[in-house]
Formats: sequence, C-alpha cells, structure tokens
Amino acid sequence: MTGIRLAVGIVALEFAAAVTGFVASTLLPVVAGDLDARGDLGLLIAGSTLGLFVALPLASRVLGRLGPRGTLAVGMIAYLGGLTLAASARTAWMFALGQFSAGLASGLLAIFGVSSAIRHLDDRLRIRVIAASSAMWIVPALVGPAATLGLEHLVGWRWTLLLPVPFVLFGRLLVVRAARGDAPDAASRPLLRTLSVPLGAAMVVFSAGFWPLALAGAAITAAGMVAILPPGTARLRPGTPAALGAMVLFAIGYFGADSLITVLLTSGFHLSLGQAAIVLSAAPLGWAVTSLAAAKFSSARFPVVGLSLTALGTAAVAFGGSFAIALVAWTLAGIGVGLAYPGLYIRATTADASGFTAAELATAVITAECVGQLLGRAVGGALSSSGTGLLASYGLFAAALAAAAFAARRQSIRTFL
Repeated sequence: MTGIRLAVGIVALEFAAAVTGFVASTLLPVVAGDLDARGDLGLLIAGSTLGLFVALPLASRVLGRLGPRGTLAVGMIAYLGGLTLAASARTAWMFALGQFSAGLASGLLAIFGVSSAIRHLDDRLRIRVIAASSAMWIVPALVGPAATLGLEHLVGWRWTLLLPVPFVLFGRLLVVRAARGDAPDAASRPLLRTLSVPLGAAMVVFSAGFWPLALAGAAITAAGMVAILPPGTARLRPGTPAALGAMVLFAIGYFGADSLITVLLTSGFHLSLGQAAIVLSAAPLGWAVTSLAAAKFSSARFPVVGLSLTALGTAAVAFGGSFAIALVAWTLAGIGVGLAYPGLYIRATTADASGFTAAELATAVITAECVGQLLGRAVGGALSSSGTGLLASYGLFAAALAAAAFAARRQSIRTFL
C-alpha cells in the first residue's frame, strides 16, 4: 500500500510540475515586459533552480531535525511565501527572490521523496511510474498554455502565477504521508562543495555581460559538480556514472532551451504569444506520448537515438525562422526525450555494480538534473541578455544534447558486455 500511495504522490507531483512549467514558460515574455526585465532573463528563469540547489545540502539536516511533518510545514510555508512574493513583485529582483524561495522549498523535500521511491518501488514499478508521470504532461501540454493565456487576460499574470499551488500541495502531502515511516538519511551532503554550484551559477546570472565573471562562475559550477557527483561521472565511466553524466548534459540542453523558447519565438522570430504557446506544448506532448510507448519496450539504444533527435530538433527550432518549422522541430525534440528519458533515468538510479545506496542514488540523480538545469538556464539567460543573443544559446544547448547522446552511448556499454 505504501508503494502505491507513494507512486500516486510522485505522479501527482509530476502533474504539478507540468502545470508549473507551462505557467512559468508561457508567462515569461509577459513578466519580462511588465517588470522591464528583458535584459535580466537569467535572473527571471534561474531563481527557482538556484533555490532548489541551495536546499539540497540542507535537506537531510532539516529532515533529521524536524522530521517529515515539520519539513513539510517549513517547505510549504517557504513555497507559498515565495510564490506570493513573486506574484506581487514590482522588480525582477523581487520576482527572482520569490522564485528562489519556492525552489528552496522544493529542494527540502526532493531527496526524501526520490530516495523513498528507490527503496519502495522495484524497477518494474518505477518504470511504470515514469511512464505515468510522462502521461501527466499530456493534458497540461494540450490546455496549459491556452488556459494560462486566457487566465492572464482575465486576471493578469500575477494571479495566474498561483495556479499550480493546489496541485503542488496535494502531491507533496501524498509523498510525505507515504514515506513518513522512512528513517531520515544520516549522511549530510557536503555543505561548502554543494553550495559552490549555485554560487558559480549566480555569478553567471549576475555577470551582466562581464565575461570574466561569467567564465569564472561557470568554472566554479563545473568544479563543484565534479566534486559532489559520484566518482567517474566526469569521466563518463561506463554504467551508472556515465548515465548521470548524460543526465547533466541532457538537462543543460533541453531545460535550457525549454526555458527560453517563448522568448526566442516572440522576440527572435516575432511570432505571437499564442503561436509560441502552441510550440511550447509540442515537446512535452511528444515526450509524454513517446515515453508511454518506450516504457513498454527495453532497448539500450533508445537514449542514444532519442538524445540525438533532441539535439537535431533543438538546433532546427533556433535556425528555422518560421512557426511551422519551429513546431515540427520542437515536436521532434520532445519525441527524442520520450525515447531517451525512461531508460536513462532507470540506469542512473540502478546501483548495479557501483554499490551506491538508495540515498546516494537519489542525491546523485537529483544533483545531475539540477546542475544541468541550473547551468542551462544561467548560461542561456546570460547569453540571451547580452549582445551574443538567443541563437548562441541554442547552439550551446544543441551541442550539450549531442554530448549527452555520446555519454548515453557510454552508459550503455556495460549493457552490451
């Protein structure tokens, strides 16, 4: 019963994440215009991920001291307070601070939920949960952007930003109730090494076109990532370490591109916000539908083929220049992720011969995705806000996805041996 309740909670949280993602991406051009922050895109899109990553080394400490119920209470207060601050913001800094607080709340509970899933759900049930989680993006992908635009016209972007709140609360309550019997992880994450990652990313976000500061920040982030991920990840050692490396590169490329796509299409190609919203839905819809099919089959080649398709689609969406090309290209990118993600995630959360514990695997996979998202959004936002422009950002995203395909090939080598 615990496993089923936990699985339902994880799927509900994925639905909440889908709603949150579509609301944030659809509203980004509106928020940037209203707050006069078109030159501060990195600040607007990186705040929540910065907060999440700052919370990761604190999560086990808070959980050990407060327990599941106390941690849930603190997390919900931080989440609601942060979202309220973002919704009432008058400057880009206030908006970013609110998003930071909401991300901090998510990070407090993230490792607890994932490590519990690894303990209670076997591989077969986990891959079904991944497929069901992917399906949770179908309805938001179909109606989310249109509903967000409709609400924005009716009540404004500030009230619309609060739309995900009930879904997040429901999912969090289910996960914490299902996993409340789990003992908190005794091991604490290395505080200074972990915090070097968001520190470096913040330097990139706040570089304001000063490239020595941006490059130094990227170097600090990369060094912190190497220090906190399992040994062999940076060298793409075959097996679990290479899968984690592929997760980092995938997150840099896909989530970085996804966070800026409405800005690319409205500012770069001068499409309407409605057209941009349709394109925005295409990749998650392709991801969700393809994942449902891919979960029924098992092939070590799926991640390599899928990530290669996503790299191709990401490059094409940036250089296509029209609504039709952007729609087809971004759909192709989503189909590629749908092929790649289930197998990549299972490989990254399977100990195999690595000897990693459930808590270590949970920490590693969350770290890999969060570092990738943080780097992708920070670097992409900094490039897009500078004179270098959006096209340079998308060239970087496509290159990261191509590198992820290579890493996925290395993670599958052990499968063939």
